[in-house]
Amino acid sequence: MRDLSLHIIDIVQNSVRADASLVNLTIEISGEVLIIRIGDNGCGMTAETLQKVTDPFYTTRTTRKVGLGLPFFKQSAEQSGGELIIESEVGVGTVVTATLGLHHLDRPPMGDLSETVSLVMSGNPQVDIVFTCKDDKNEFTLVTTEVKEILGDLDISMPKVTRFLREMIEENLIELKLKIE
Repeated sequence: MRDLSLHIIDIVQNSVRADASLVNLTIEISGEVLIIRIGDNGCGMTAETLQKVTDPFYTTRTTRKVGLGLPFFKQSAEQSGGELIIESEVGVGTVVTATLGLHHLDRPPMGDLSETVSLVMSGNPQVDIVFTCKDDKNEFTLVTTEVKEILGDLDISMPKVTRFLREMIEENLIELKLKIE
């Protein structure tokens, strides 16, 4: 995958397929490290599945014989001096944490984080999503349950709401100087 935002979309979609009703997406800069953490309250994985999940020739899907999302995410993390850690418990959920060298030459670009998060939020209205972006000084959090409450009768999946979310995320990331290239 050419940028990290595509990995984020892939992992969130895994959470949705795992019947998660809540997804926590955190992007954090800590010193020279970029941390991407995606946690859910989905069905979780067995210890056996957890051991195989980064093998590109393993997938739980029946429509194809390979699962490349997590193996590629692991590769991106490792080639930039980081690692991918996956924690999961059946009936509890899964947490995927990728650490990457923030300024490492081989770290893929972030991509359009504002667009990614707004599309993930509006494209999965049945899932509550908590998005947090932070560094040592600043933090921005957006919670879809709060957005839905403010919207009232408006559907979060409407294009004008998606556009509003994207603009709000972008403005806050710029204001807090949390924009990651």
